[in-house]
Amino acid sequence: MKLESTTVSIDKSAQEVFNFLTNVENFEQLMPDNTSKFNLIDADTFLFALSGMPEIVLKKKSMESPNTIILGAAGGKLDFSLTAKIESVSDSQSDVQLTFEGDFNAMMAMMIKAPISKFIETLALNIPKNI
Repeated sequence: MKLESTTVSIDKSAQEVFNFLTNVENFEQLMPDNTSKFNLIDADTFLFALSGMPEIVLKKKSMESPNTIILGAAGGKLDFSLTAKIESVSDSQSDVQLTFEGDFNAMMAMMIKAPISKFIETLALNIPKNI
């Protein structure tokens, strides 16, 4: 299953956006209003929970400055990734799109598609407001 957010434009350079997103502590500012828990585990890992959903642990898996940051599931039964693609538009503007990818059975995919789509859309829309 692959889900993509809308592309958001930000009045910051690609490097500034990359620096913000590589600090996993900053994801707390991007979380939706229904976030019931956010804990920083270490410099590369955080745990969060949305109301009515199980806790999810995300860890930085790889980075390619200033264009790509990949976070992945750290433990748990589901294997998935959340990728931020940052494209430089000019020295002071960039575009960001988030992509969620995971290998789920049909029933699981059907159950999580709507909440995950809403989640990554909220994260993307909150990036320009918080950098």
